[in-house]
Amino acid sequence: MSLPLKDKPWLLLFGLLAALCSLQSHCQAAYPYYGTKIGSLTRLHHGVSGDVYAVDSRTIFIKKFNYDGEAPAAYFYVGSTGKPSNEGGLRLRDERGGTASLTRRYRNKDVTLSLPEGKTLRDIKWFSVWCDEFAVNFGDVSIPSNLDFPRPQKINGLRGVHGVSSDNIVIVDAQTLLVPNFSYDGQAPDAKFWVGRGQRPTPEGLRIPDENGKENPLRRYDRKTIVLTLPEDLTIFDIGHFGVWCEAFTVDFGHVSLPADLNVPPSLKMLGISPQSKLNCEVLYDDLAFEVRWAVAGESIVVQLVAKLEPNNYMSFGISPNKNISQMIGADAVVAWVDPETGNGFAQDYYLDGKAQCSGGRGACPDTKIAEKTNSIRLLNAAMVNGYSIVTYQRSLAATDRLDLPISVNEPESVVWAIGPLNDYREVSFHSFYNKHLHQIEFGRQPKWNCPLPEGAKSSGNSAEDEDDAPQQQSSTGGAGYPPAGRPSSAEPEEEFYDNRPQALHRTPQPPAPQKRQETAIITQRRPVPTPKPVNSDGAWDIPAIQCHEPEDGVFYAQMGPTGGKHGYPAITGHVGWGISWYINGLLIPELHVVRGKTYTFVVEGGNNPDIPAKYHPFYISDDPVGGYEHKREEEKKAVRIFAGVHRSRSGQVTPTGVGRLCNWTPDVEGPPADDYQSFGAYQRTLTLKCDAGEPGVISWTPDRNTPDTVYYHCFTHRYLGWKIHVHDSCDGDNAAAASERHEVRLAGAEPAPVNENYAAETIRHETKMASALLRLSRRAY
Repeated sequence: MSLPLKDKPWLLLFGLLAALCSLQSHCQAAYPYYGTKIGSLTRLHHGVSGDVYAVDSRTIFIKKFNYDGEAPAAYFYVGSTGKPSNEGGLRLRDERGGTASLTRRYRNKDVTLSLPEGKTLRDIKWFSVWCDEFAVNFGDVSIPSNLDFPRPQKINGLRGVHGVSSDNIVIVDAQTLLVPNFSYDGQAPDAKFWVGRGQRPTPEGLRIPDENGKENPLRRYDRKTIVLTLPEDLTIFDIGHFGVWCEAFTVDFGHVSLPADLNVPPSLKMLGISPQSKLNCEVLYDDLAFEVRWAVAGESIVVQLVAKLEPNNYMSFGISPNKNISQMIGADAVVAWVDPETGNGFAQDYYLDGKAQCSGGRGACPDTKIAEKTNSIRLLNAAMVNGYSIVTYQRSLAATDRLDLPISVNEPESVVWAIGPLNDYREVSFHSFYNKHLHQIEFGRQPKWNCPLPEGAKSSGNSAEDEDDAPQQQSSTGGAGYPPAGRPSSAEPEEEFYDNRPQALHRTPQPPAPQKRQETAIITQRRPVPTPKPVNSDGAWDIPAIQCHEPEDGVFYAQMGPTGGKHGYPAITGHVGWGISWYINGLLIPELHVVRGKTYTFVVEGGNNPDIPAKYHPFYISDDPVGGYEHKREEEKKAVRIFAGVHRSRSGQVTPTGVGRLCNWTPDVEGPPADDYQSFGAYQRTLTLKCDAGEPGVISWTPDRNTPDTVYYHCFTHRYLGWKIHVHDSCDGDNAAAASERHEVRLAGAEPAPVNENYAAETIRHETKMASALLRLSRRAY
């Protein structure tokens, strides 16, 4: 018997609208309520910041998210391990549904993210922006085990006169009410849906539109499930009751009281999402009310499948490999279902190699059973309402791997669908129902609803793309009675932020005396540094090497700073940096020249808190050009010789000793990017040295005859932060002589060169000596 599609719950559209709207990040939020605040992202690296909220059991909302977009392999991650890591963590798709790394810049953007399939906030302990390339946490927030995340709440049903009744009402979110099986005889002249303050209806209340958005007197309803939306900025926090009220005769036909302090999700509107464009819908199989709804959003498509399924049954929908035939073999399909016991939803990417069950990667198989990392489907939400399974997912219009088929928006696509039971492995067993004839859909058509709707109802969604750098605004007002939402703090704490943007005003740093050391977190030092020559023709900045006779006392200051964009670390070394690198005596990864038999002192200010890996950079010297000794495999460690910066116990355990307070050469986030500077000198003069309170670390090193001619200074816990040290037998040889000869020739004018280069060379020599003198004097502070 065919089921009446027109009687299906209007809530079925809500999940699709929510999914579509989560793709839109250029919105204007109208309310200060975003759900339950989890906390603020720790500000560790690359400008990551933002306030994190739990919207519901599997949705995270980040208010005013910031990230400079400079890291090579940053992703959103969640996990249940003790601390953030990609080992055991789960990578999230971004707010657009993409799986690529975060390469674009976020500036005060509102971002909505969904947890992986089958996971809820109960299953995870942290959320992080994590760099896979260098295993670094850029910012995270802990998720309490007792987090009371928002969720739809059931209240009592309606009971009253004129046949008013309903099942238990569901408060879907702060502005949406689901009224299942609502009945009313339609006999009264002026009955309206009614809300107001207090526990009982009064004439001072407010009428709200019906499920069609109209405020006409209510018609007859016979066990109809409807969804009502509170108008404007009115929320369930502003009202104490809901019911049916006869406005002309001031009679209560039936009402329910709303409990105080309902912990429900914010509405789409509260998250700054305003559905505007219509959705598409097509009936696939009327007998089981099987429908497909969709909307194209940029380079992806959001699809919602709805069907009246038997327990343990699936519904599938996919693209045929033949545009002229609805062909199962070779099709790219999605298999979806909802577990009626847990309410968890599933959407799996399938490749239909054959009509049999999956076995050995042949047959109707999930893509991941054929090849790793081929699931191209992002589950957005799922629900079971009054026996209807509702699954919403997103995928790219393009084929993202060899098992996918692209979806055209310019011409019709032949599609396939099926319904049937799942086997014991939660995979397709066989199909009880399927399309036996050609079925084509124009996915790129103008929105058109070809499915039954309640009389007069309108569907709406949103496929607008966001503008990356558009300003985010929000109203500071809202309805009275909002629960505390945890507003972001207006105070901006200092942070380790490498955005490769210089500061407008130059302040020459100098080390403070110990008796004047402050207890505050940030101390600004003044210390002169050399001015390097303009950039080389290959694009790399020319960083002057520190020669074996400079500084005379052999003292080096090792601090952290930005990599300098495309002209800096990657161009100099040929390796990709992750945003920071060592600065020696104020220079970005200079090559050092040292002499065997002489003792050198490194004043290390790379961080001393191992609990914050992004701010913990022990300095050490070895024959390994990569660095990151701590995280190497045992066989790799055996091949590395360490010359300074560690202590080796009798048992062979290696502990870093080159640790001290953290000092950063810090750019101005509002300045131009480092790529705009043609020389490191111009860029370096705009940096400001900021230091945490505390003591620096000091290590000594005397290279000897067993020291190789080339060694490297690096970070003990991270790869690719340092560069080369050249070891010489004496300082009277070719190295010093050649440097002196080149300088004298230039001063004599024998080598044609612009005046500014001669001036720069002289300045480098003079300022290097000044820096050495000041650094030598500053040693007394340590």
